[in-house]
Amino acid sequence: MPQTVHANLAELHHAMRKGIQKPNPEGNVMTYLEFEKPLAEIEGKAEELRALAKTGGSVGIDLTKEAAALDRKAETALRDLYKNLTPWQKCQVARHQDRPHCKDYIEALFAEFTSLAGDRAFADDHAVMGGLARFQDQPVLVIGHEKGNDTKTRIERNFGMARPEGYRKAIRLMDLADRFRLPVITLVDTPGAYPGKGAEERGQAEAIARSTEKCLAIGVPLISIVIGEGGSGGAVAFATANRVAMLEHSVYSVISPEGCASILWKDAEKMREAAEALRLTAQDLQKLGVIDRIIKEPLGGAQRAPKEMIDAVGKAIEAMLAELVGKAPQALIKDRRQKFLDMGTKGLAA
Repeated sequence: MPQTVHANLAELHHAMRKGIQKPNPEGNVMTYLEFEKPLAEIEGKAEELRALAKTGGSVGIDLTKEAAALDRKAETALRDLYKNLTPWQKCQVARHQDRPHCKDYIEALFAEFTSLAGDRAFADDHAVMGGLARFQDQPVLVIGHEKGNDTKTRIERNFGMARPEGYRKAIRLMDLADRFRLPVITLVDTPGAYPGKGAEERGQAEAIARSTEKCLAIGVPLISIVIGEGGSGGAVAFATANRVAMLEHSVYSVISPEGCASILWKDAEKMREAAEALRLTAQDLQKLGVIDRIIKEPLGGAQRAPKEMIDAVGKAIEAMLAELVGKAPQALIKDRRQKFLDMGTKGLAA
């Protein structure tokens, strides 16, 4: 076997051990989740065969055909895997590092985005993005949690965990939107509000409560989309909206499965049972009346086709805005209030 083929195969095996397999359809290197290991092996073998075919390392065998057969097998395996994901598996997908983040949605869907920083009291919180923009030429105000996409930006954005100044910034921006009659669109993706000592000293709980109160009080359309994780009050502070949508594999709950397991069973390893009990999937929450719409994800999750996912979210925002634009301020406030008063009237069989 030629030396270059050995080098290619060694590189592929190293990538498999790291959990990184191959570029997705948009050319980015993809990371596999724990439950996707069988799929990673099939796609890894297909890549090996293609590498061999390119370097002419086969005699009398059409490796391209063999690779295509493995691709078909991989697609079937992918469909089977994602057909019946457990709640814990959905948590893993929702947290996938390659899913499109708030910044990606803003850059792709909104024109003339002008970031507005600071809470006019303490500081600017980089975990919360917000500003004026145009959505299909309509002026809107956008607010969202941003987790970051590499080590540097994740630390800068505090992994999407907002501090009090982030929620106070959101309150300031919602006031601005109310004053100038601008629809508000929020993109939720947070493991929860930051629970650090400094955040608590600066009034984290009060800031979350006041942000939730402000969501209920503004007389403009308010649309919220959970694009990844919707963690506890940190998510509710942005998602107390007229219309709440969730991506198909996103999650929204009062506590993380690990946190719930630690409290109930004193064992974080029971997160699978906790995820089941929390009813945190989009499908369960729609049945319970907590959310209004589920936005379908591409096969294999948003991380496999980010552009397709962003386009789908854009269409959902357009549809939800069309339902609300033109309604009187008091009607919007009443509609929003009633939506949340009605929660808890529906249940699921245990």
